[in-house]
This record gives sequence, structure tokens and C-alpha cells, in this order.
Amino acid sequence: MRFDVRVEQLSSETVAEGFAVDLTVQRFRRADGTEVERQVVEHPGSVAMLAHDDEAVYLVRQPREAVHEDGLLEIPAGTLDVEGESELDCAKRELSEEAGLRAEHWELMQVLYPSPGYTDERVTIFEATGLSPQPGKADADEQIEVVRLPLSEIDAALPDLRDASTLVALLLLRQRAA
Repeated sequence: MRFDVRVEQLSSETVAEGFAVDLTVQRFRRADGTEVERQVVEHPGSVAMLAHDDEAVYLVRQPREAVHEDGLLEIPAGTLDVEGESELDCAKRELSEEAGLRAEHWELMQVLYPSPGYTDERVTIFEATGLSPQPGKADADEQIEVVRLPLSEIDAALPDLRDASTLVALLLLRQRAA
């Protein structure tokens, strides 16, 4: 099975610029020579962190207005919105800001595209361990509640979770523990 087949981008025109994303119309040539046009939401990328210790994973519950959720439960995450900041440095900053934690050990878990049919967003998921308190400065409009989920309750929680990065990270953690 081949996972490395790429398409050739022929053109790109920005049709709308936003605070966090831009909308472009792009033209591509596929490997078989056919050409297609797509609307693409360009996103700077994001990180997500599966922070855990020997007893629990640390999730955050926060409003996600785009999906009409007043308290979506997810792993801490954030957008690569600081110029020059690496994915790992962004993850460290966001873990402090959202969960009030720092981690001594960081490991890349997975890179995924949450919705590749219309956006180029790339999410880099890190595993964060060796945790200790380190409160950071949260964004002014964020309402975040830290939720400590015991490792023994992950399987029971999975059916109620709807955030893709959270599901992937918890399933990978569960797989590693098996």
C-alpha cells in the first residue's frame, strides 16, 4: 500500500483572509494526470497534548462554538499562531496555558489531518509525561475547566468523546498499554 503519493499544485488564489484561516481556490494535477479545482481552508497548523501520569490523563472542557458545544471534552491543544515558534514549543506553552501543567518528557505520538477534504490543517499530537504544576496565562476569551480522567476510565469515556485528536491520542495510549 502506498501512502506517499502526492498531487501537484498548479495554482492558488486567496479569496478571503481571516484571523486564523484563509480561504483559497487551488488547482491540482493528480498522479493520473487529471486536474481538479478545490476550495481549501488554509490553517497554520496546531498541536495537541496527551498529558498523563501513572493514574490519569488531563483533559480540558471548554466551549466550542463552531460545533455548538458548551463544554467539549478534549486534550489540551492550540494553534501555531506565534511566528517562529516550533510545534514542541507551542505544545509546551499551550499545556501550561490550558491545563496549568509542564512536562519533563515529550514524545511525538501522531501527526494527522482532521478534515483533509477541505482544510490543510495538520495536527501534531505529543505525549507529555513527568508532569508538574506550571500555571500559564490563558487567553482572555477562554473558559477552561481541567478534567482529570483516571486511566481506568478511558474505555468508558471513549463513546462520549467527539474531538478527533482526543480520540486518536487516547486510542494510541490504550494500544501502547495493551
